[in-house]
Amino acid sequence: MIVREYEKDEITVQKVPLVLMGGIVAISLVLTASVTAGFLPKQSVPAEARAAAGIAAAETRSLRFFDEPDGTVRVEDGASAEVLGRFGPGEGGFIRATVRSLVHQRRIRGEGPAVPFTLTRWENDNLTLADPVTGRSVEVSSFGPDNRAVYAGLLPSARKGGAR
Repeated sequence: MIVREYEKDEITVQKVPLVLMGGIVAISLVLTASVTAGFLPKQSVPAEARAAAGIAAAETRSLRFFDEPDGTVRVEDGASAEVLGRFGPGEGGFIRATVRSLVHQRRIRGEGPAVPFTLTRWENDNLTLADPVTGRSVEVSSFGPDNRAVYAGLLPSARKGGAR
């Protein structure tokens, strides 16, 4: 008959990792309670933060986006219809994603493409793509310098060679 010694098979857990995990849980609960009780803000609304800081628009441009039959996205100035850029299949993924999200909100509301979108560069050099129809906007600068550069190339101050 085989007799096992259970003392040797016992699994032990060190106290330090348990205390650290407990601390993480406690901090999470305190922060959650602080937000719920109103001691910490729930979110930062960029438009409100800009207004409070007195940051004004430095440059704006109205933009229209068109899907062409070959899968290219064509970007035009909303006022002059000047072609500002073309992004073929596999290119301009960030432009496609941001515009699709805004267009989706228009479709939900039964609105069409009659009103152009507005791209704004603020005095603090942040960029915002806004839809005046739905009131929705995308803070383009929040998605990194490469994605910001794609939209910055569409502004009037951009070098003509910077846009595709």
